Amino acid sequence: MSINPLAKTGHARAVVLVKAAPQASGAHGETVCVAALDEYGCWHRIYPVNFRALNQSQKFGRWDQIEFAWRLPEVAKDRRQESKRVTQESIRIVGRLKARERQPYLERAIIDSPDAAYKNGQSLALVRPLNPHFKWRRRSEEEMNRVRRGYEEINASPDLFGTTTIVPREAAPYEFSYAYEDGDGSHHKRCHDWEVEQTFLKWREAYGEERALAEMQRVFGEEYPQKGMVLALGTHGQRNWQWMIIGILRLDEIKQPGLF
Repeated sequence: MSINPLAKTGHARAVVLVKAAPQASGAHGETVCVAALDEYGCWHRIYPVNFRALNQSQKFGRWDQIEFAWRLPEVAKDRRQESKRVTQESIRIVGRLKARERQPYLERAIIDSPDAAYKNGQSLALVRPLNPHFKWRRRSEEEMNRVRRGYEEINASPDLFGTTTIVPREAAPYEFSYAYEDGDGSHHKRCHDWEVEQTFLKWREAYGEERALAEMQRVFGEEYPQKGMVLALGTHGQRNWQWMIIGILRLDEIKQPGLF
């Protein structure tokens, strides 16, 4: 279902590529910003999604294809052309992109220069990083307290979805990032991918912190760069020229067909 670029409301179907780390929102509870790509190669940034408030049948993951109803956000709050405010109750999982389908589906969205994309009015992009180096640093106690205070503020009052208590998502004590190169030069960007933080917390519970960090390095620092990967980038809502890593995707290198 293609979208009329002049429409202010509508329905869309797209494949979820990114769930950015949840943010504490006084109005909407624990909200997640989702980035999805449709079959026409168009991006959709949908929010606010209160993931914990979704029905079990609605709880989508990466590579799930979803349908949803949307309306444009107020221009004063978000001018990014891909942004859409989702109607929470409308979200429906309708399929899943198979592993063999991912490379051709995403190929049309991979670019060399996010800065050039920004000049064309885009605020979401996929890039294949050159010489990627996975890094992490321990968050300070002040940073951890800031996150905890956000959840305490949410739990102190009901949110829009009628929930009086939202169980806080545990914040990872580490901040993960990549140093890499692309068509615009060298970068070192923090990763806001929710699934990366959740992977660390899951492995820490299973193996302990030291081994969990070693596994993070093995997967994101060695396996992904060797086998092929792309970074999903998005611009900051208030500083729409500032690109951030919002997703890390394992994706085989694109094979060019032979000439003969």
